[in-house]
Amino acid sequence: MTFAEFNQSVASGETTPPAGLSGALAGLWHDGRGDWEAAHTAAQDDHSKAGSWVHAYLHRKEGDAGNAGYWYARAGRRMPADSVTLEAEWEAMARELLGGK
Repeated sequence: MTFAEFNQSVASGETTPPAGLSGALAGLWHDGRGDWEAAHTAAQDDHSKAGSWVHAYLHRKEGDAGNAGYWYARAGRRMPADSVTLEAEWEAMARELLGGK
């Protein structure tokens, strides 16, 4: 799936993410639709570094920097600078997790 296809799916009005997405990508999909709780559940259930990365982003979005920092560390990543918008981070994560497509 390309980023454009992923983005189109988010905007489609569907209530479930496309089949075959990882938990991390499903988390981003739900977040893109404004459902933080479903996004958090999907990311939390994905025990990979990618799941931890999305989990970190969601806690950053929530404003819980301490919890976000813990999850960024679990993902092997640094928390973005305050100048990096949530939208920019979301897109960068989606693109990378989709294989740069």
